[in-house]
Amino acid sequence: MTHPDGERPAPCVRLLLAEDQSMVREALAALLSLEPDLEVVAQAARGDEVLPAARAHSVDVALLDIEMPGGNGLDAAAALRAEFPDLKLVILTTFGRPGYLRRAMEAGADAFLVKDAPAARLADAVRRVLRGERVIDPALAATALADGASPLTERERDVLRLADGATNAEIAAALHLSQGTVRNYLSLAIQKTGVRNRAEAVRTARDKGWL
Repeated sequence: MTHPDGERPAPCVRLLLAEDQSMVREALAALLSLEPDLEVVAQAARGDEVLPAARAHSVDVALLDIEMPGGNGLDAAAALRAEFPDLKLVILTTFGRPGYLRRAMEAGADAFLVKDAPAARLADAVRRVLRGERVIDPALAATALADGASPLTERERDVLRLADGATNAEIAAALHLSQGTVRNYLSLAIQKTGVRNRAEAVRTARDKGWL
């Protein structure tokens, strides 16, 4: 179809929106759909719904919340990047945690924005990543540089993720480690986060976005 002046309309950018809070997801979808060149063609409420949704719909950009049930948006981003290398990935988060930014970049994200940014800024970010740009919330970028990289190893992060509510024996069984090794990892994590106990280590690591 062409416009009356004979020019073809610009093709719509097809979006996948993943957000577990239905009201937020629907509001974002409605706001983005007001943009003449954007169309939300798929939605997901869980992390494990993202990849199937991308497979079922031909999408250009995935907008991913971080904290969702069924797997977080960072894991979903990594899975999408592996299967759809040309798909643009925009990470959205309520929490401006610098560790999340670093992990998002490691997962192959093209943009990282906080969800309270105006819808016009989000729409602009979508257009910019399609032009090959990388878009990062400037305040969050400055904080991430000031905080530095996570001091935790991947195995220390694995142990801390389970440490909130699981015993050493349960952690050892889940990760196929000895209880002594689990205690050593927890001790190292406590030292590196500069706190007094495992509960504080878990809280600090989460607040920094390291988990």
